[in-house]
Amino acid sequence: MYLEIKEGAVFIADAHENESTNAFWDFLKFVESGDIQTPQLFLMGDMFDLLVGEVSFCANLYAKYIELIEKISLHVEIYYLEGNHDFNLKDLFSNVKVVKIESQPLACSLPNGQKMLLLHGDKYGDTLHNIFTCIIRNSTFLSFLNVADKAMDGYISKKIKSNQRNKKLCEKIPDFRTKVEQKLSRYDLSNISLVAEGHYHQNSVLSFEKIRYINFSSFACNQSYFIVQSSQDTEFAQKQLRGCNV
Repeated sequence: MYLEIKEGAVFIADAHENESTNAFWDFLKFVESGDIQTPQLFLMGDMFDLLVGEVSFCANLYAKYIELIEKISLHVEIYYLEGNHDFNLKDLFSNVKVVKIESQPLACSLPNGQKMLLLHGDKYGDTLHNIFTCIIRNSTFLSFLNVADKAMDGYISKKIKSNQRNKKLCEKIPDFRTKVEQKLSRYDLSNISLVAEGHYHQNSVLSFEKIRYINFSSFACNQSYFIVQSSQDTEFAQKQLRGCNV
């Protein structure tokens, strides 16, 4: 069963929005107003520095974003692929289709008939990473964390967010092709010709023997998003927030 991606669908990845930035907010307002028109919107994960469903500090901090995304979802089909900075989101949204990491990659069909796998990218890491991923998404653990966070006036959330702001988001990863090739061996690529994900912020397209791989750029790095345009040479036309081609 493949999810049908429609002509004009918009993809945006890794905005890493926080209290010091508002580019993702501007993007959402453009979608709401119709300045950016689309039948489908794919939020590819890590849209915020930290948004966890069970942690009330995060939900309160980004309440206006959640409300706006819900409002847009009344007339635009929205898919939110959870990342490693935003997860357990189902209870925060009513109309948005939240895709948990367990349900990724998402098998999709493009307007030109190509079959594609779509995911944030934070999956199939090493053993330590996988254990950490399992623990950090555990509802019982997060409920305990939320109680502790409230008791400390949001200290834990603030500390995590502060650490995130010190990360260098836009650096190139050495030998990225080898890293991708190792990852692709973990995917079921039957009938698949394209894999697209975020997470790595590389803004690159790689070709292998039978598969093309697209790593979306980080919106936090260059405020760019992608539109499905089957008439173009590539499946995803890259645009900048202010309306310029990249």
